[in-house]
Amino acid sequence: MVTLINHPFIRKIYQTVKQYGMLHKGDSVLVGVSGGPDSIALLHVLVALSDLMGLRLGVAHLNHCLRKAAADSDEKFVKSVATELDLPVFIEKTDILKEQKKKGLSLEEAGRDARYHFFHTVCRKMQFNKIAVGHHQDDNAEQILLNLIRGSGPAGVCGIPPVRENIVRPLIQTSRAEIMKYLTTQKTNFVIDESNNDERFTRNKIRHHLIPLLKRDYNPQISEALNRFSVILKSEEEWISDLINPFYDQAVLNTDDRKIALSVSVLLTFHLAAQRRVLRKAILKIKSNLRRITSSHIDSIIQIINKKYTDARLDLPDQIRIFKQADQLIVQKEPQNLRTITSTALEKKQTFFEYLISRSTIESESSVYISEINTRITFNKIPSAQIQNLSGQGNFTAFFDSDRLKFPIVIRNFRPGDKFFPFGMTGTQKLNHFFNNNKVLPEKRSTIPIFFSRDKIIWVGGFRIADPIKVTPETKTVLRVDLSFEKKPDNN
Repeated sequence: MVTLINHPFIRKIYQTVKQYGMLHKGDSVLVGVSGGPDSIALLHVLVALSDLMGLRLGVAHLNHCLRKAAADSDEKFVKSVATELDLPVFIEKTDILKEQKKKGLSLEEAGRDARYHFFHTVCRKMQFNKIAVGHHQDDNAEQILLNLIRGSGPAGVCGIPPVRENIVRPLIQTSRAEIMKYLTTQKTNFVIDESNNDERFTRNKIRHHLIPLLKRDYNPQISEALNRFSVILKSEEEWISDLINPFYDQAVLNTDDRKIALSVSVLLTFHLAAQRRVLRKAILKIKSNLRRITSSHIDSIIQIINKKYTDARLDLPDQIRIFKQADQLIVQKEPQNLRTITSTALEKKQTFFEYLISRSTIESESSVYISEINTRITFNKIPSAQIQNLSGQGNFTAFFDSDRLKFPIVIRNFRPGDKFFPFGMTGTQKLNHFFNNNKVLPEKRSTIPIFFSRDKIIWVGGFRIADPIKVTPETKTVLRVDLSFEKKPDNN
């Protein structure tokens, strides 16, 4: 390997490191290395800077066991690179598919969680104080667009932070083209992960289709523009975050490590923008991050505090549960997965439930457990080529035109005033009338899961879907949803 500290590529990254205070003399840095061009370039640059900055380096590689022989080959490659550079290397294998199913995450989320868990574990055991990863300028642009498409708020659109706690990203101001040019001129080997071309993943669609389209037809420097936008927005978010602190302090009733109680009456005196930010701050303090918390989740909490429910509950990703009890809104971290946790006696008395189902839950074909009615809901996508006779599946299976769905899907129970457009009819009907016509007893109505897409009912679970979402000859992909009723737990 030939690297010079005065190489323009290395100097640029050194300036980024100094600008954000990423690394300091004497730091011990664990470098996450997949074997791909980004992480290999990062490793070689940090080796070049190690003498100047007095860095102690180590290499970490997680084998996701997804590509079998190719993944094992990548592992061997990373080992050989670490040996060539005379660096310690730490390897671990994790069955990401198994982790995905166990935790109900998307494949991408499961992989990310496993990687960082591994990195932090190695840091604790081997006394590294920093983790360096290879995210670059184009990754950040893709993340910004991905978050925009998913409906994220300003914090999500800030993109990938250069520094988060002990995780640093020295390549964050460097483009993919600059990385490839450096590796080519230095004649440095790397491996290619073919899954980066798998367009079942939204991120890859953005990389291979949306970004090129924006570059070609709108702005050749779209990545640079998006990165400038994220820097400006991040600065303003930090400023607004300071401004929101007095509102948060005013709303908090009490707090501990696992629970924060907010005053509903105080929250209702705030502007809607302040309400959202106070809620996000409370969730951040309990969850330690806001990953997988979307603006739709926050808006659902806003609905709870604005409606006259005496008691209400909403479950969010990563074991975060929201309670409304009289004038208190409680943000709480549960010790178990909320899709399998058993309801307490108090919760069983509650008549309100509402679950938000993200696009990633649907894409990963995960299941959701509605504890209030002991019902499991499973999702499966069926390509048009496999669509045959969809009839005869029973009342507890429904089929939808997947392309007509708007996310997140909301599953909740009946509210007075609900109405929908039943399949086969020519107009809307109040759900009360529908229940009367189908001889559903009033005391049973709150136990029926109602599925919503953009505030429109798409299925009265166990009865009928809505006409606008039905499968037609033009349908390309069908979403199949199944209800199964599980035995109530024996509490005796």
